[in-house]
Amino acid sequence: MLPEITLTRYVTPLREGGSLPAVVEADDLGTYVIKFVGAGQGRKSLVAEIVSGELARRLGLPVPDLALIHLDPLVARAEPDPEIQELLRASAGLNLAMDYLPGSIGYDPAVHSLGPDLAGRILWFDAFTSNVDRTWRNPNLLLWHGSPYLIDHGASLIFHHNWPGAEGAVLRPYNADDHVLATARPDLASADAALAPRITRALLAEVTALVPDRWLADEPGFASPDEVRDAYVRHLLARVADRSWLPETVR
Repeated sequence: MLPEITLTRYVTPLREGGSLPAVVEADDLGTYVIKFVGAGQGRKSLVAEIVSGELARRLGLPVPDLALIHLDPLVARAEPDPEIQELLRASAGLNLAMDYLPGSIGYDPAVHSLGPDLAGRILWFDAFTSNVDRTWRNPNLLLWHGSPYLIDHGASLIFHHNWPGAEGAVLRPYNADDHVLATARPDLASADAALAPRITRALLAEVTALVPDRWLADEPGFASPDEVRDAYVRHLLARVADRSWLPETVR
């Protein structure tokens, strides 16, 4: 299971994020970036963060550590910004925290570079999870102590915003034209050969089990959180079985 911590201090908002994440401190003395369940993207963004982020980790891709973080709405009393106050009150209870990487810098394709192997694996993974938010405009790729880290997977798994149409999205092609690594000579063929066989039912069941029940409850069309988890597993297994969604350079 993901570790559970408790927010002790709201430090500062990260206003470049559309969901208004923030830097916070927790009772384990760690510093984190918190993603709020009460933000506009809602709980499905946090589900995507866990499923995609932890799947990436198990495939050997670099992702900051994740944790579940408890938020007492009384924290809002100390915040002078009414928008932040409202967000904190709306996010009482369980939220998602990502290890804060102090001093990290954003990846810039005009300045930085990754090798074809790692670039290929990242692009393959983003195509598999339908991540529409790793573009040259918004790379969501940090460099920390010289190593890359993938962040912000909330815009992946976009099929779960329309479960009745999820089956039709299994083979939907991935447009890599604006991907931040599209010009990095990514070795997608090698990435496909290395990663696709590792996507198994057991692996997908493991990462979906990390999602709290409360973020999967009351999903229209499903009787229980476990039914929702199984729907994620079925969709992703079907997607890896027929990889016509891969960018043209692989197909």
